[in-house]
Amino acid sequence: MKVIETAVPGALIIEPQVFGDARGFFYESYNKAKWIEAGIDVDFVQSNVSRSARGVLRGLHYQWPNPQGKLVSVLEGEVYDVAVDIRRGSPTFGQSVGVMLTADNHRHFWIPEGFAHGFCVVSEFATFIYQCTALYDPKADAGIRWNDAALAIDWPVNAPLLSDKDGKTPLLADVPPERLPTYAA
Repeated sequence: MKVIETAVPGALIIEPQVFGDARGFFYESYNKAKWIEAGIDVDFVQSNVSRSARGVLRGLHYQWPNPQGKLVSVLEGEVYDVAVDIRRGSPTFGQSVGVMLTADNHRHFWIPEGFAHGFCVVSEFATFIYQCTALYDPKADAGIRWNDAALAIDWPVNAPLLSDKDGKTPLLADVPPERLPTYAA
């Protein structure tokens, strides 16, 4: 397993060791001991799978309180995946990092608690899997506008297909401070 740090500390790209031959391939999508060795000690309590068509954008989602860390990857297709640091007081508050996750590159993206998350499908379809460190909490469910100019996210689509909920989320500057996590150094 190779861990790649991003421009936003805490958000990590994980490249598993892939063993392949004429029959196909195998890789560990998660190994707690190897993650602890890499300095990431988390427990997953919920796993989700979604399938979306080209141009669908989901996000930017987060939970507060009761934040979720997420390990995300793609089983089929390709997505552009984004994490945004929304921890008040963080030196990288409002900064984002994006990564292409594909069924072929087998990359995983670790999005720590205190970050908003979203992805956009760039292939015909994509099957997306994510493991979470906290259970989904509808009372803590929140979001930030996908095209907030202050975030300067370079999405690969101009007019994505959005849910009604995602089309009505606020700009980061309009989220009340008590609805955002606080940075703990």
